[in-house]
Amino acid sequence: MSTLPPIRVLSPTAILGYGFPTASFEAGLALNPDVIAVDAGSSDPGPYYLGAGISFTDRAAVKRDLRYMLVAGRARGIPVLVGSAGGAGARPHLDWTVQIIREIAHEEGLKGRLAVIPSDMDKAPLMAALASGDLVVLPPGEPAMPADIERSTHIVAQIGEEPLIAALQAGADVVVAGRCYDPSVFAAVPILRGYPRGLALHMGKILECAAIASIPGSGSDCMMGTLDEVGFVLETMNSARICTVTSVAAHTLYEKSDPYHLPGPGGALNLRMAGFEQIDAVRVRVTGSVFEPSEGYFVKLEAARIVGYRTVSIAGVRSPDFIAQIDDILAGVRTRVFDNFPEMQAGSANLIFRVYGRDGVMGALEPERERLPHELGIIIEAVADTQDQANTICSFARSTMLHFGYPGRVSTAGNLAFPYSPSDFKAGAVYGFSLYHLLRVQDPAAAFPFHMSNLEDSA
Repeated sequence: MSTLPPIRVLSPTAILGYGFPTASFEAGLALNPDVIAVDAGSSDPGPYYLGAGISFTDRAAVKRDLRYMLVAGRARGIPVLVGSAGGAGARPHLDWTVQIIREIAHEEGLKGRLAVIPSDMDKAPLMAALASGDLVVLPPGEPAMPADIERSTHIVAQIGEEPLIAALQAGADVVVAGRCYDPSVFAAVPILRGYPRGLALHMGKILECAAIASIPGSGSDCMMGTLDEVGFVLETMNSARICTVTSVAAHTLYEKSDPYHLPGPGGALNLRMAGFEQIDAVRVRVTGSVFEPSEGYFVKLEAARIVGYRTVSIAGVRSPDFIAQIDDILAGVRTRVFDNFPEMQAGSANLIFRVYGRDGVMGALEPERERLPHELGIIIEAVADTQDQANTICSFARSTMLHFGYPGRVSTAGNLAFPYSPSDFKAGAVYGFSLYHLLRVQDPAAAFPFHMSNLEDSA
């Protein structure tokens, strides 16, 4: 027999800054949630944002979403949790988010306790962990090397719910954390209050993408999860969307390599006995999810480093004779550039052609690559050790392709149509992921301590 009352967790949006309808948020508040939580980041946009310390979400949009959440949370006396602050969760992203929170608190006259949890990792302890065997490979990747650590600009760990729970136990009203395991901010309060960890994390797995797990799905709309000791119920806060067994079960499989197990900090969700039930026209109940602790507590590391500088040029082609010979033309252009620039021969610069309309999306995996389109979009991309080198190689490749002679060519005015002037764009530093490995930690709460202050303190 259940001894705990149902607990409600409101997820306003899939990523902080993606927005949500005001009416949906108000509908969620009308159900008296016990906590408002949001995932603010992802590694999906690639390594640049982590490496550069820049958010991939817009500041004004993030502030708009946070204002609704913070005002509602303080008015109702319920906690507000934000994970993976600023998109990538490194210290610059965390500080950026905290500044926005303090601005809102000042503008709205909000008071309370704010806990800030960095998830950045220092390089020296990681070097020691690598030497001791506590920094291990995450299959199917390669083992980490000392240079991977040393060259990284920012290194973060995906923290679990333990540091969040520690902050809540200390009296935090608002918790903002660096890089988090996505379900953690949704599961922290339920786990703290004694609800089953497996069910709380599975519910968090769905809620972290908000209404994406509905029909029609949307990452910019609200979802409510209601958890008891046996299962949880999911429902959207918008009458235009419904949850179905298919939509919820499908999202359970989202971003997973194994349909039955979802690994995370400290263990994995076992979903073999998970059941999905349509309890009415718009809601789904889930039961049977179990958390299985791992031998040793591991967190996943993410890091990025500069790999060069990029310049791109965008062009269009519609001439049938050019399109029919595109592979030979690209090979010819590459040979010309290679002959003129020794840095390409030395391997310190790279020239990339992306051909949209043929295989620009899927590359070598494109099954219809041999079909002859009526037009092509070509992105010429140069990556080199310096911006000047990238500029030169892209410019030379673009001008060579513009005037490249090929069999049957009729027009001599130019092969390419450019939608922009100037035609070349200096894209700046290029980052690559340098760490995607597992780190053993002895005490996950102690490894990622929080800093507590008043919400109304100056930024």
